[in-house]
Amino acid sequence: MKEPCSITAFFPCYNDAGTIASMVALMDLTLRKLTDDYEILVIDDGSSDHSQEILKECESRYERLKVIFHEKNKGYGGALKTGFYSATKEWIFYTDGDFQYDVSEISKLIPEVKDDIDIVNGYKISRSDPFHRKIIGRTYHLIMKLMFGFKLKDVDCDFRLIRRSVFDKIKLEYNSGIICVEMIKKIQDAGFHFAEVPVHHFFRSYGKSQFFNVKRIYHVGKDILKLWWKLVIKKEGVDGHG
Repeated sequence: MKEPCSITAFFPCYNDAGTIASMVALMDLTLRKLTDDYEILVIDDGSSDHSQEILKECESRYERLKVIFHEKNKGYGGALKTGFYSATKEWIFYTDGDFQYDVSEISKLIPEVKDDIDIVNGYKISRSDPFHRKIIGRTYHLIMKLMFGFKLKDVDCDFRLIRRSVFDKIKLEYNSGIICVEMIKKIQDAGFHFAEVPVHHFFRSYGKSQFFNVKRIYHVGKDILKLWWKLVIKKEGVDGHG
């Protein structure tokens, strides 16, 4: 078992004023116990609440924290891309800024890091969401698995530890929420190796989901079909080509 010697942990943040400071504090506390070589990034994607003020205060308190502000909202995928391509350490961990995952459970991912593993993917032990969201989530996962040939237990679990060198091989393009489908499909097709670890999922304590509304689901559906055509039918995307 080989533990990663250097870790970038980052969070996309959009109107997460009620949770982001606690996440930064817990992440810093956790990483200090795991490694001497780490950094924490927060990508604020044009928040309109008090997130930016809170993050500036956090940045003055935590020397390992760097905050990147998007002047305009680029979307979830845009925030993730900024995080992935701004990371400087050997391994990149990310999860969402709404605190539906316990960031200290990164300690569960690290033991799965080995020479032949490129991404350690969390999967939800139990989804802590309203019933209708659980149904939508399960349906979405099943459809994605059938369309893209995913082998993962939970492609929709944004609690991941990834070798930074993976992003030398794949190029991410989408700025919407389907970036996770794009990313996992491209990583899988490029021949990288996965490990999976169960993690806890909690009820959202602050704010609301940016995904679950009719207009957004409609646009996501259109993007998914375009992505399926490009990556599955035309087989583009590996090595950044296409």
